[in-house]
Amino acid sequence: METRTHDGAHAFLPIRAVKSWTQGDVFVKLTPLFWGIGYLRRRQFIKGLLAFFFEVIAVLFTLSYGVPNLAKFGTLGTVKRATVYNPATLKNEVNVYDNSFLILLFSLVALVVIAAAVILILRMVEDAHKLQLADASGKHINTFREDVRELFNGRFHITLLTLPTLGIIVFTVIPLIFMILVAFTNYDQSHMAPTELFTWVGLDNFTRLFKDSLSETFGYSFGKVLGWTLTWATFSTFTCYFGGIALSLMINHKRTRVKKLWRTLFVICIAVPQFVSLLLVRNFFADTGIVNTICNNAGITSFLKSVGLVGATLDHIPFLTDAGWAKFMIILINFWIGVPYLMLIATGVLMNIPTEYYESAKIDGANAIQTFNRITMPFMFSVTLPYLITSFIANINNFNVIYLLTQDVYYTMDTKLAASNAKDIDLLVTWLYRLTNDSYNYKMASVIGILVFIVCAVFTLLAFNYTFRKGREDKFQ
Repeated sequence: METRTHDGAHAFLPIRAVKSWTQGDVFVKLTPLFWGIGYLRRRQFIKGLLAFFFEVIAVLFTLSYGVPNLAKFGTLGTVKRATVYNPATLKNEVNVYDNSFLILLFSLVALVVIAAAVILILRMVEDAHKLQLADASGKHINTFREDVRELFNGRFHITLLTLPTLGIIVFTVIPLIFMILVAFTNYDQSHMAPTELFTWVGLDNFTRLFKDSLSETFGYSFGKVLGWTLTWATFSTFTCYFGGIALSLMINHKRTRVKKLWRTLFVICIAVPQFVSLLLVRNFFADTGIVNTICNNAGITSFLKSVGLVGATLDHIPFLTDAGWAKFMIILINFWIGVPYLMLIATGVLMNIPTEYYESAKIDGANAIQTFNRITMPFMFSVTLPYLITSFIANINNFNVIYLLTQDVYYTMDTKLAASNAKDIDLLVTWLYRLTNDSYNYKMASVIGILVFIVCAVFTLLAFNYTFRKGREDKFQ
């Protein structure tokens, strides 16, 4: 925690600004009302005019869009769109109506602009007071050119971070907050702006997600989808992880010939775009695809029927059209796609394990399994654990594999899932997509989006906390 110094240099910005305002002259005190007046008084005319220009823009936006929409923020609009007959023009005209979507959006943007304006005012008050002190003590006050030059030298970090920060605020923070707010409204297909209004409903959408009844099936669907999401994330992460390590060990084994050739073949799998591979594999494993044709001719389909793994009425193996088969195939195909990445990572780690460890183990009489358990795996685990955690989180949100393999192929027979626009093989993220793209149920999609974030955040925090608390790498060393 930062400690305050006598000059307040490390104090919180509002505290520093209030202190500057109380100790400043009249121009410092007028800065919150007239931006840039402190700069103008100290002969920094261009900075003063720029500050005044930004004030004009902020005031115009706030008065034109901020205040009118913030006034309706509590209801998100009360006047519905309608066609009204105008006796003056003898025509039917659209009335002046409220657009709930724009009210919510502009209200949010207005709050962000107001917050940015407050921070800017605090900065300007502090700067104006510093200029006052510098002027009183006869110190040099930078010109605009000197300030610009400083932005490319001593304060170059500000120049580099300004545009990325603005981009994050505009394209990440604002949409994220907007999505969170939608979760507390009734914004869906029955309340589509601009023809219909939507309003605040509090926590009703969250309670619906945990309710299971004849009319409300979201609770049932959420439980099944969440269970499969966690199952998928676990199997897809650890199968690829241990499969990649095993493949790397086989390729790097001293008896393996042409190691570079084998590595190149697996790297080629990475070079092919994932969506191309997934679409091709989907066609291969279709009900009338080449794999089913081969299985029929080889008698594999008949054998699977005899052991009950394929329905007696089917003439094919339902690789992607039966829930059980589809889940198994999705994990298997993901294994084929993901193993080459882990093979490369594991190869890099194995090459960095000191050979002295293996030589010492061999002298002590350790066999291959003991060497793997006591040397290879602990070293591999300590180095790749952060990747393992991030991979698990990424698989929770792995949209491509599920969607590209099953879209327009798999149809659920579970009526409760279908009522919530979900499928047996859906992850939370693909269910979210179907809710928005197929049924325009934005409110429930937003709720699911929030819960996906909570699930990912909880697993990430627990995993990294366990990692750092145990200090596995130091313990191994």
